[in-house]
Amino acid sequence: MTASTGEGHHRHPRQAQVDPLAARRAPTDPPWDVYLTGTVFLDIIFTGLDSAPVRGTESWARGMGSSPGGVANMAAALARLGLRTSLAAAFGDDHYGEYCWDTLEQGEGIDLTTSRTVPGWHSPVTVSMAYEGERTMVSHGHEPPPEEPAPASPPHARAAVASLVPGKRAPWIAQAASRGTRVFADVGW
Repeated sequence: MTASTGEGHHRHPRQAQVDPLAARRAPTDPPWDVYLTGTVFLDIIFTGLDSAPVRGTESWARGMGSSPGGVANMAAALARLGLRTSLAAAFGDDHYGEYCWDTLEQGEGIDLTTSRTVPGWHSPVTVSMAYEGERTMVSHGHEPPPEEPAPASPPHARAAVASLVPGKRAPWIAQAASRGTRVFADVGW
């Protein structure tokens, strides 16, 4: 596994207009308000469908969009609220992973220093189709290979949000909690 450094990027991160914690910040505060970990998907969203796709036919959508999804939805929302946000996630070394990395780091101002690019790993993808006030999703992905060595602990943050594999506990949770970090685990996106 190699960590992507983000070298060669030329866009500047989005700067929050308001820091909701400015009046409460002290020099000894942790560098991050929120640390998140989980799976990042490339979301492709089709809108304006008249009905659900029918087997054996082609459906046309009137609208379409794409963005990082999964845990990235919560990370982007928190960063847009002005919170200093750090995300630890695996990114494929494909175009989907590069797009998601650039969008989160450059476009949303999310710290990805604890994230990694996994050579040869295909980024998870979700296609969402919206019609009749509902949505239908199709996803594809595989668990990323374990990181060697496993990270010792997350960066010091006010709060940590983790999407965990059922039945497994991330080893850093107890250490983060002992430093006063509020930990929220198994949070759905």
